[in-house]
Amino acid sequence: MIEKELLTEEKIAEAAREVFIEKGMNGARMQEIADKAGINKSLLHYYFRTKEKLFAFIFSKLIHRIGDKLGNLMEEGVSIENKVTGFVDLYIDILLKNPFLPNFILNEVTRNPEAIFEAFAAAKIDPQKFFAPLENQLKAEGYHIDPRDFVINTLSMVIFPIAARPILERIVFNGDKKAYKEYIISRKTSIVKFVLFALEGYKKLEVRS
Repeated sequence: MIEKELLTEEKIAEAAREVFIEKGMNGARMQEIADKAGINKSLLHYYFRTKEKLFAFIFSKLIHRIGDKLGNLMEEGVSIENKVTGFVDLYIDILLKNPFLPNFILNEVTRNPEAIFEAFAAAKIDPQKFFAPLENQLKAEGYHIDPRDFVINTLSMVIFPIAARPILERIVFNGDKKAYKEYIISRKTSIVKFVLFALEGYKKLEVRS
């Protein structure tokens, strides 16, 4: 693909990402995406024939990015504290830029689970490549916890406040979008502290048993 086409594709992807954030998957319209990208609708359909294909393209890019970053975090030599910090930073940064992602995945798992599985397969993300070395490191450092619990518990604390943004933003933060965003960013620190404190508890529980 020539450079001009790549630039147009990236411009479309960025415009679509902004519309998906604002309107959600169901509310987004191809004409609005074309307008924001500064192109006509026919050209948009030339690159991406349907809204679903456009979303799949954006989703695939995000999955690849997450997979690459996670691979680096799970390498030997990266401390547990740095793993937790990097993991939380990565997901909060990505989800703040793409807040539609958690609910989209949940909806697609119900509506079309094969598409989600295919997206992860295409990104060549193998959870065992992350869990196996993590399990060895946790055991070596005396943390008696299933690595799946370790990852899923941490990820849950990151995802829920973003997936529940409409409720939290309106009810807890009285519609103040800036205050909500500042709160989410502050969770980078509070989640890491919580997880590391909890891990120490797993050491003590093992001693007591």
